[in-house]
Amino acid sequence: IRPDAARELDRVVALLKEYPGMKIELRSHTDARAGDVYNMRLSENRARAAMDYLVMRGIAPDRLIAKGYGETELMNECYDGVACSENEHQKNRRTEFKIIAVQ
Repeated sequence: IRPDAARELDRVVALLKEYPGMKIELRSHTDARAGDVYNMRLSENRARAAMDYLVMRGIAPDRLIAKGYGETELMNECYDGVACSENEHQKNRRTEFKIIAVQ
């Protein structure tokens, strides 16, 4: 987990501790530069690493779902074979948090 990602994950930890009935899905994505299978595995690993970080900070695993989406939900037009800058590719490498339940 990079330091900038850790700061964001710490904010998620605080939110989940403030709302103990909240459950979230960690939705990880990649850019399109590698193959589909590799990117799917990479995004699954990225989601799992974020989940592990939250669990290590006291969030119950049953409140979290980690799912990788690979390159299936790009945020821009940087598909296979399209020339894009590193910054454009970086926009696609992300983990999003979706609230799936609040009790």
